[in-house]
Amino acid sequence: MGLLKNLLALLGLVVVVVVIGGYVKFSDKIAQVKALDSEAISTYMKMFDTVLETGDAAKGMVLKFKVNDGVENADVVESIKALAEEYNMRITGDTKMYTVPDAKGNEVKSVRNISMCSLDISKKFLDFSREFGGFMPCRIMLIESGNGERYLYTLDLTLAIHGGRPLPAEMLILATSVQKAMENIPARAAKGDF
Repeated sequence: MGLLKNLLALLGLVVVVVVIGGYVKFSDKIAQVKALDSEAISTYMKMFDTVLETGDAAKGMVLKFKVNDGVENADVVESIKALAEEYNMRITGDTKMYTVPDAKGNEVKSVRNISMCSLDISKKFLDFSREFGGFMPCRIMLIESGNGERYLYTLDLTLAIHGGRPLPAEMLILATSVQKAMENIPARAAKGDF
């Protein structure tokens, strides 16, 4: 009985030392995590769940919208351009990247990339952090496969908005308005909505 009591006491001491050591070693990190946006951890976990499920990091960072049958590619592009104006976004580029007329199955047949930006909002974000330039301009890519499937892809801005320390209130409102535009424009354009 005495031996068991001593073993348990020793085990308890080891646990206390490990906990204290862990706290000392990681207290800086714990404080840094507490300073992050309240949605940061759930945002990273959602992305990580997608990466674990698919093995593809890009799938964890983009939004994908299936283009409805019967909606022509030209109509999708015109819809994006019209909707950009509705959401106070300015078209900054429209590039036909390439076309492979004889593409088969899941092979990429055509790619078109439309870039847009809210110039006033981009200036405020670049003044705040030059690294936000990596997210600019916002892009929507129309990809058609050889089998006829078409999707619109755009960057999921949730990580840019909630992945770090909380944005100042005014910037959060502006970022959320761009996020809304970059979710709604491709969702609506995929249906041919003007």
